[in-house]
Amino acid sequence: MPRQHAALLATVLVAIAVTLFGGALNAYYLDVAMNVGVAVILVVSLNLVNGHTGQFSLGHAGFMAVGAYLSSACTLRFSPALAATAHPVLAQHTLFFFALLTGGLSAALAGFLIGLPSLRLKGDYLALITLGFGEIIRVVFQNTPALGGAIGLNGMPPLTTIAWTYGTVAVTVFTITCLVNSTYGRGFLAVRDNEIAASSIGLDPTRYKVVAFTLAAFFAGLAGGLFAHLKLAIDPRGFDFFRSFELVAMVLLGGMGNTLGVILAAVLLTLLPEFLRPVAEYRMILYAVLLIGLMLLRPQGLLNFRLGRARL
Repeated sequence: MPRQHAALLATVLVAIAVTLFGGALNAYYLDVAMNVGVAVILVVSLNLVNGHTGQFSLGHAGFMAVGAYLSSACTLRFSPALAATAHPVLAQHTLFFFALLTGGLSAALAGFLIGLPSLRLKGDYLALITLGFGEIIRVVFQNTPALGGAIGLNGMPPLTTIAWTYGTVAVTVFTITCLVNSTYGRGFLAVRDNEIAASSIGLDPTRYKVVAFTLAAFFAGLAGGLFAHLKLAIDPRGFDFFRSFELVAMVLLGGMGNTLGVILAAVLLTLLPEFLRPVAEYRMILYAVLLIGLMLLRPQGLLNFRLGRARL
């Protein structure tokens, strides 16, 4: 069995085991673990755009918002009717699967529609456009009464579990790693390294950028759906520019184009605020100092090495 397949299977089996037999585990630790999983999905997907394809997106939180809101709308609409079925738990999780898929596909559509015109640009111009589109998405939700307006949505069923979270993590990492290391995926790296050279050998840089942007938005939508059904309440303030900036910081700290590195950075920067809770009044200062120190000491990323022939 290939290494990636074995890692995928092991992650899914462990996540299912924890979900089924982890009832005695501390709820706080489970919540933190699921927050880590959501962050990993977001940064691995953003790394496809910012790291592997060489673009600079600042609107990833907007796609997360699309997935969070639309998956929540699905479960809030149909979940009450499933309570009276013969197998309500199975019915709820089946609904959750389709709600996550709806959120992911909707985010992918948003990514495609945004990426198609904007990805002909590059550098600072692309960053500004993606930032603007991310804010537009947030403001649209903020002014849509059917989706709670500025108050947001609440009362979603608590369907996010360790199994759902880390199963999605495994699929995300597996899909993006296999894609980047495939023959087709080498086109992303070619576009990142030199667009003119890529065009000269028959590759279409804009097409590769749009594919990367759309796929990254899909996984961000899945992460948004998991986040919404973990927190059980969402509002537009949770998907603002600062959320996108936090994700970009994780990618930068982990090393652009380095999947293992960005996973480590996501884990570290999600857990760090929890460790700093005893000094809550100084937490943000210490957090900023640690970020600056990491950037100065490890500007190439936290983890930067090769395993076998493929760079992870």
